Amino acid sequence: MKRLLISSGAGPAECRLAAAHALRRLAAEAEEAGLDFAAVEGPRPDDWGPVSALATLYGEGAELLARRWLGTILWTADSPARPHHKRRNWFIGVYESPEIPQAPLLEPADLRFEAFRAGGPGGQHQNVTDSAVRAIHIPTGLSVVAREERSQHRNKAAALARLGEMLMGQAVLAAASARRKDWLAHKSLERGAPVRRFKGPRFLPEA
Repeated sequence: MKRLLISSGAGPAECRLAAAHALRRLAAEAEEAGLDFAAVEGPRPDDWGPVSALATLYGEGAELLARRWLGTILWTADSPARPHHKRRNWFIGVYESPEIPQAPLLEPADLRFEAFRAGGPGGQHQNVTDSAVRAIHIPTGLSVVAREERSQHRNKAAALARLGEMLMGQAVLAAASARRKDWLAHKSLERGAPVRRFKGPRFLPEA
């Protein structure tokens, strides 16, 4: 398991949009790698994107994928928020997340579980029964998936634990915003050496 903090720092709306793009791109790469993925966003000042988000990767290969993202991310694109703005380079940061406090017990009435068939990490160890489990927190709409185990019971327990972590992560992000503090990562964004570069409105990787 690997948890990442995606931060737009103190950047403008374009940086928050870049953070939203990065979150979707990371989710897509996790899917391609056969990893389970869960994420929660911090508050959105507007419709462009979150100031920060927590993303968690589960499964074999999570560490490898996370390492591709750690550091400064550069998005080169015309501003969708300010069409005549001359700036085209927007920066966000991806950092290893601090530990999440232990989650409280969840009310059974607030939970829904769905079983389905899914392959294991990297397409290996394909499940032959509907043993994968999706856990949904009804009040918030948050959902997570667990599929590493061949036992539906074990996957259900893992999904429940992950859902609790996501809810606590959401609370941590909201509390940080309410206190007008952000995590140290928000203040340490380095623009000089991006580890990955994307371009255009579709947030496509640069060759």
